[in-house]
Amino acid sequence: MANNAVATKGNLINTKKSLALAKVGYDLMDKKRNILIREMMTLIDKANEIQNKIDDAYSEAYLSLQTANITIGFNSARANSIPVENSLQLSYRSVMGVEIPIVTINCDDTRLPLDYGMYTTNNVLDNARFKFVQVKKLTADLAEIENSVYRLAVAIKTTQRRANALKNIMIPRFEENVKFITDALDEMEREEFSRMKVIKTQKQNKEKRKKRIEAMAE
Repeated sequence: MANNAVATKGNLINTKKSLALAKVGYDLMDKKRNILIREMMTLIDKANEIQNKIDDAYSEAYLSLQTANITIGFNSARANSIPVENSLQLSYRSVMGVEIPIVTINCDDTRLPLDYGMYTTNNVLDNARFKFVQVKKLTADLAEIENSVYRLAVAIKTTQRRANALKNIMIPRFEENVKFITDALDEMEREEFSRMKVIKTQKQNKEKRKKRIEAMAE
């Protein structure tokens, strides 16, 4: 591959600096990638754990609801009185510059107001309500983790691509330029040394001839 780098000492210094920066950049990218991978794997383990819990929680919640419908009957007015969930809050934390969501939802069953009268219901409905509150919390946790895993996966892919570009393209290119400029400067130095040696020899020969002529004149 043709190298168009100009062989000067200034360019050699600048290219060596660029090479050093590229190597530092690669090390940082590699460390960032490893940290993101560890974070993602931790979240994947949590997601699997929550998924197992959420499957059981859904089964228990719907079974409790079915039992409540059997004991007190289905009441559409009571069902419609349940308000839409609006306690969900979203914030973010940063992992190596990657914004990771934090989902907060009010699931403290002891503090949540009842959305139905106690006179026409029983503890079976209370249990179903509690089960669905747990389902809501687990669902929010799972959504948070799955979104975090997706964001981390995208960041890992981007970081890996940049690290590969540094390792496979930029660093070899700078190394090639350093070698090219160094070799060119060495060659120029050898040529200059040879030229100076020739000039010195010519000067010495000229002095010798001059002395011979002066000696003959005497």
